[in-house]
Amino acid sequence: MREMVKGSNVSLSALSENVGSVIVSLGWGSPTGEGDADVSVLLLDGNGKVRSDADFYFYNNQVAADGSVQLLGKTPTADGSEDRISFDLTAVPPGTDRIVVAASRYKDARFGDLEGVKLSLADGSGDELLRFAVDDVDSVSAVIFGELYRRGEEWKFRAVGQGYDTGLAGLATDFGVNIEDDAQTDEADEADEAQDHARLGDQADTTAPPSTDAPAPQGTLGAVPAPRRAEAGDEQRKPSTRPRTAKKKVTLPKAAKKTLAENESWKEARLFPVSVLKSDRDREMRATSVLLSVMAQVPEFGRRLTAAFGAPAGRMETFTEVTLPHGDSPRRPDGVIRVERAGKLWTALVETKTNGNALKAEQVQAYMDIAARRGYEAVITLSNDVALEGSPLVDVKIDGRRKHKVALWHLSWAEVAHQAQMLIRHEGVGNAAHAWLLQELLHYLQHENSGCHGFQNMGPAWVPVRNGIDDETLCQGDPRALEVVENWERLIRQVCLRLGGELGQRVLPVPPTKRGSDPKALRDRLADRLCTDGKLQAELRIEGAPGVLAISADLRTGKLRTSIDIPAPEQGYPLAWAKRLVRRLAEAPADLHVETLVEGETGGPRGTLERLRPEPADMLPRENGAQIAGSRLSLFKSMGSGRGNAESGFIRSVDDAVHRFYTTVVVHLDATTPRRAPSKAGATTG
Repeated sequence: MREMVKGSNVSLSALSENVGSVIVSLGWGSPTGEGDADVSVLLLDGNGKVRSDADFYFYNNQVAADGSVQLLGKTPTADGSEDRISFDLTAVPPGTDRIVVAASRYKDARFGDLEGVKLSLADGSGDELLRFAVDDVDSVSAVIFGELYRRGEEWKFRAVGQGYDTGLAGLATDFGVNIEDDAQTDEADEADEAQDHARLGDQADTTAPPSTDAPAPQGTLGAVPAPRRAEAGDEQRKPSTRPRTAKKKVTLPKAAKKTLAENESWKEARLFPVSVLKSDRDREMRATSVLLSVMAQVPEFGRRLTAAFGAPAGRMETFTEVTLPHGDSPRRPDGVIRVERAGKLWTALVETKTNGNALKAEQVQAYMDIAARRGYEAVITLSNDVALEGSPLVDVKIDGRRKHKVALWHLSWAEVAHQAQMLIRHEGVGNAAHAWLLQELLHYLQHENSGCHGFQNMGPAWVPVRNGIDDETLCQGDPRALEVVENWERLIRQVCLRLGGELGQRVLPVPPTKRGSDPKALRDRLADRLCTDGKLQAELRIEGAPGVLAISADLRTGKLRTSIDIPAPEQGYPLAWAKRLVRRLAEAPADLHVETLVEGETGGPRGTLERLRPEPADMLPRENGAQIAGSRLSLFKSMGSGRGNAESGFIRSVDDAVHRFYTTVVVHLDATTPRRAPSKAGATTG
């Protein structure tokens, strides 16, 4: 792997033979767990400008029509989060000379609040080719991480690390993007206009020059064009608001149409019936066929699932129950995905499991060997299990002597359902037929008989660990505690997928570690902590929420606690703040616990919302001059005891607790606000 420094460049073909498509990942961490940034991509011509606004890809325009660019979204990592972008370099239009990869923060946030800002690039097989640690960008709100550019028939990468003081609006303007309002925007986009204006419109002065970092080496392309000069008539231009977005797509209606059935016993006819499924083999065959057929017929959905695996954009065909030679006994993988682009084929074998069936190492190893011999690019495993970083579900041996490399990827059924939800309920697809197909797929996956419910079993160690905690016989180093910690992490990742699919927002687990920590060593420490205090804990970062949602499962008491810490406002009187908070929580559960957080003290006044509603002043500290930092809102409920996903199971109780807390408490709170800094002159509590 090549370590890049600012201003250096390298030919991609010198690093790998499989660079027709690449994955660029932008990563960062946040000490508070709340910092984030948005990625953007610009396709530039020979003049260093976009040909049109369509060459600008960001959070409201994520996929190129030709498949050359696709923003894949965020993936949680041990350091924080990683935003991935898929590039099909064979599909980049001939008039594009450079591809700029950037990220920006909104409002007054700066990259100095983040840590571990970096870029990495992987080839089509998933092998990481290069890495670039971005430094000296503490005071800027937008950064150009790097750029891909043509040199003859090959593509090269340059590490840029150039900062912008003017945010996304200034960066886009300097590259020729029109960020004025689109007079032709239809009424259906008005809600999006308001939201985007709040994030982007008044972010910065778009005529301010970028920060003056070290220039690119002599003989290379300039990384950042000169600031746009003011022209006559600029004073009369409308204030800039946001880059124009793609046209509105088809999503499911919020309210279901009135049924024409005579009574509730009539069942709606479904494209993918599940009542005939009698065995696990039937479920695996049906689930594979249903998923692969929808992937081929709904390009947006198929592309979304395969782009993360290095597949190009192109004509996709899918197959089931194919027979491939393998020694004396031919193998029959559950499915095959083939994508054609410019006469080239990308092929992946698919191995599927449903219900609680585990992947078999011998099967996956055989498919890896077959794929290597036949020149296939990937093997994709699909099951209810959730893969963890640094802990593969299946151990396979890779023959280093083979020139052709095969990537092994895993996909959870929960992630498939999440992507379908995001498309048909929030982001939209190309037409009504595609939306209907995705709706039928989602109904199938969520049916109790499909076997595609995601992670649904805490494992055989669950009951012994609970008993060992109760009678205090569980010792540190017990492998059963580690198994429970790993399954808890899987459950939290799935809870994030489900909640994010319902909300249409990013929901990510906050990594309980510092940058560079070994995930396996971290799980060992968490397992030891479970043995001593009997608690499983996690935090979720929800886009737009005023704080981190914390979950704690106390195995000693059998209680689940969901909570959120919200900061006090920077200005105003404490009593007015307390009254306003109680008003905001008018529809929250009466048993909601409210605790006032006081700076420099372990705890402040606390009580249930039912008791505080008539007397909000009870939330205020009695000591004059005490500095209120905020409040902690918590709900408690009994947790399920069973290891499975039944009504009385632990998994169901955690899912329900998070859903209830968000829908009854968090939705009533104000959006994200910056935490006020401690002040020497404390506000009085009168």
